[in-house]
Amino acid sequence: MKIYRRNFIQFALILAVLLLNSFAITQSTEAAPFSTKRSYHTMTLLPNGKVLVAGGFDMTGPLSSSALYDPMTGIWTTTGSLHTARGYHTATLLPNGKVLVAGGQGRGFQYLSSAELYDPATGKWKVTGALTAPRGYHTAALLTNGKVLLAGGANVTNLSSAELFDPTTGKWTATGAMKTTHYGHTETLLLDGKVLVTGGNDGSTQRLKNAELYDPTTGKWTETSAMNIAREAHQATLLPDGKLLVSGGEGSLGNLNMPPTLSSAELYDPTTGKWTPTGEMHNGRMGHAAILLSNGIVLVAGGLNGFDSIAGVELYNVSDGKWTVTGAMKDARWWFPAIALPNAKVLVLGGNSSKKGWLSSVELYDPVAGTWNTSSP
Repeated sequence: MKIYRRNFIQFALILAVLLLNSFAITQSTEAAPFSTKRSYHTMTLLPNGKVLVAGGFDMTGPLSSSALYDPMTGIWTTTGSLHTARGYHTATLLPNGKVLVAGGQGRGFQYLSSAELYDPATGKWKVTGALTAPRGYHTAALLTNGKVLLAGGANVTNLSSAELFDPTTGKWTATGAMKTTHYGHTETLLLDGKVLVTGGNDGSTQRLKNAELYDPTTGKWTETSAMNIAREAHQATLLPDGKLLVSGGEGSLGNLNMPPTLSSAELYDPTTGKWTPTGEMHNGRMGHAAILLSNGIVLVAGGLNGFDSIAGVELYNVSDGKWTVTGAMKDARWWFPAIALPNAKVLVLGGNSSKKGWLSSVELYDPVAGTWNTSSP
């Protein structure tokens, strides 16, 4: 099986924790919500204001548990478990209020073709149509026509294929393939209804500058201007003016040495199809979180810099293109989900720490105070 360089650090951390704890990679027996440490899970904001957390990995393997967080009370409650334990999957909120979880990796890091739907009304998961091909580390975007586009990822080798989920039929169909294989990339629905995929890895030691646009009306991909810097495991954030902010990631050395962690950022303008550099972050980071706040500011948190996870947090001001440091998280972490809540706060959960291994900690960022508070489940 082909080994992916993006996974090198991840697998090294996983192996270290496994050796320390003497666990085998098997199906997990799970405790109460988030007393179990986890990473590579998903968080989805539901129409009722609650947050659904699903799956992921801990030191024993893939997880099937799900839970709900209520921002009004700060209380976690257990909800229905996934039929298949998984991590590295995607979760997409559908127009009907249900949540689609697709693909990922299960036991023994086997790539999955299964998909499931969560119904907030019943608190249960239901198996839906299988993907056209097993995949993990892929990306997903909800299109304006209500369908879900999955793109790229990996299944033994990196993928260029893409497919569509139709909620009305519960079936997946193949759509146009990307020009390049993408893994460790981003996928963003733009204001004009097209989808932009940026960067990642094409299966070699090189990262990609490549960017491609998917047109739902034709089902085809076209290349747009390449980014100024090749990057993988970066973040992409759609701004209120329709531009796309790309931040951080791993750079490319073209050899087996540790690739540089990037502090650079750049902006994509859909009207011109061009990229322009913008302010540089104070910290290089990859595997971080990036969230658009209700005030139009972009919050970037955590990530990995070299071999060290970081707790540092920065804010990007769209008006002047500059980054300012704000309050740091209590726990340094990377590969964790973050979500903006209806009360304007930001919720983060779990992830990996270079010093602590898997995390179960939950933190809330208050944009008014610029500080983080620990939220105990």
